[in-house]
Amino acid sequence: MKRGALALLATVVAGCGGGGGPAADTVETEVASDAVGRTLPLRIVVPEGGGAGRPLLVFLHGRGVSAGGHVGDGFREAYAALGERAPVVAFPYGGDSSYWHDRADGDWGRYVVDEVIPQALERTGADERRVALGGISMGGFGALDLASRGLDGLCAVGAHSPAIWQSAGETAAGAFDDADDFARHDVVSRAPRLRGTALWLDIGSDDPFLPGAQAFADAAGARLRVFDGGHEGGYWDAHWAQYLGFYAGACN
Repeated sequence: MKRGALALLATVVAGCGGGGGPAADTVETEVASDAVGRTLPLRIVVPEGGGAGRPLLVFLHGRGVSAGGHVGDGFREAYAALGERAPVVAFPYGGDSSYWHDRADGDWGRYVVDEVIPQALERTGADERRVALGGISMGGFGALDLASRGLDGLCAVGAHSPAIWQSAGETAAGAFDDADDFARHDVVSRAPRLRGTALWLDIGSDDPFLPGAQAFADAAGARLRVFDGGHEGGYWDAHWAQYLGFYAGACN
């Protein structure tokens, strides 16, 4: 990792403490990535008082979403409510449709593990022994893929409406390079590796990815929480308090 190439762009007060809760700083920075051969934005939310010694949650976005694009009122209110239990939250950018795995156009998984996580820890002073990984949709798939491929020492893993297909023929265009790429990243086949992990899985009752998420949960011996809703922003905004509460509880 080329630490000298990492440029801090700006630090702004994000107003995550709406409603009287604690404020938070949002750090807008960049990762000069060798793994994917480009410089990518990284947004880090740091609790009031700084991130030193706090858990670090690395949160992977969905397809077509920007770094931190899932941060709306639902996130801000839930984050403020955590108070002293709030982790540092890093939102890297994974391109439009990388699905967060090593593939022909870049080693997106290695980028998260070897570049994003070390930079977020160095920049904030968060506790390297308490790192969690989560994500929405494409990012939920990415979190499960990375965790089941041997990313050791995670205090928690979360997948919210994960984009899981059960065969290469079902996949959306651009999600994988080809059938071999799908087979290398078939998370359902590797789900048993996450038995015993602090794992949160949820999905909407009208979400087309429900069958894949259920197959993963069954293979992992984990609970799949099914709530009313579909594969959409309103669903995720409604559940941020549960998501962040899970990560805080598992990693504090």
